[in-house]
Amino acid sequence: MSVVNEIDVKALRETIDAVRATPKLGQVTFAVDGTWQGGFRIKAQTGALTQGGERDEHRVAKYTMTSDEPTALLGTDTAVSPAEYVLQALAGCYTVTLTANAASRGIELKSFRLELEGDIDLRGFLGIDTAIRPGVQQLRVRVHIEAPDATREQLEELISLVESRSPIRDTLVNPVDVVTTLV
Repeated sequence: MSVVNEIDVKALRETIDAVRATPKLGQVTFAVDGTWQGGFRIKAQTGALTQGGERDEHRVAKYTMTSDEPTALLGTDTAVSPAEYVLQALAGCYTVTLTANAASRGIELKSFRLELEGDIDLRGFLGIDTAIRPGVQQLRVRVHIEAPDATREQLEELISLVESRSPIRDTLVNPVDVVTTLV
């Protein structure tokens, strides 16, 4: 079967082989350029994608994202909050990781749904208690999978692979060097 879960398994395997043979192809840089819109609002656009040292300008300003905060958090509730974008980023990455790994194992997915929640203690952000980190304290992901031909064991293995291979999950659970420069 060459297509599983709308994923071209042959192309997936060819990509794996290409990156294995030329590791530089596995080096990818994403970019976003954001401009403040007043209050807690920002409008950002996708930037160039760089893979293997080659810059691809086709995604520059192709997609636009805006963020704001809910009114309960003093925003104007005109867009998705940054915290919700973090949840969406994790959900999107789980989708890519789960679908690709299911396809490569021949597991046909009838459907799946993700429920994500993240807890933030505002005392850290507001500087009320410096012992509390300002970031998300805990993320919870509930995965509902319908794959009639897969065993519970296969699905548990699939979730384990998602947890170990998702780039966004890895970014969230491991320290990452964030360099901020005033220009």
